[in-house]
Amino acid sequence: MVQLRILSDSQADGFHAIRRFPVHVGRASDNDLCLAAPGIWDYHLVLELRPKEGFTFQTFDQALATINDQPQTSGRLRNGDILSFGSVKVQFWLSAPVQRSLRFREILVWILLLMVTLGQIGILYYLLGLH
Repeated sequence: MVQLRILSDSQADGFHAIRRFPVHVGRASDNDLCLAAPGIWDYHLVLELRPKEGFTFQTFDQALATINDQPQTSGRLRNGDILSFGSVKVQFWLSAPVQRSLRFREILVWILLLMVTLGQIGILYYLLGLH
C-alpha cells in the first residue's frame, strides 16, 4: 500500500513497505519502523490512515519533523513528500498496485463462448433438418 524510502542514514535507498496503520516510528525497538539515527527520539512520530483526511502524521511530545522542508508537528502526507525528522529523510510513496491474474476468468469466458457457438451450430443443424 505505502512505501517509505529512506534517503539518508545508513539504510539509504532502503524501502519499508507498510501494510497496516498506524505506524510508529522511532528509536525504540517496539516501533514499527526502528531508526537508530542521531536526532531520532524513542517514539518520534506516528503515521495514520484516516478515511476523510488520507495519510497523516503526528509527532510525539516535542519531537520535530518537516514535510518538504516545512516544519510541522502534524500534517497530511501526499505521494512523493519528503518527511525529515532527526537526521533522517524519508520519502512517502504509494506503492504500485498488485494486479491479480485474470487467467482463470479468461479461460472461463472462452469456454463459455465455445459452448454458445457449438450450441448455435447444433440449433442450426436441427432447424435445417440436417440431423
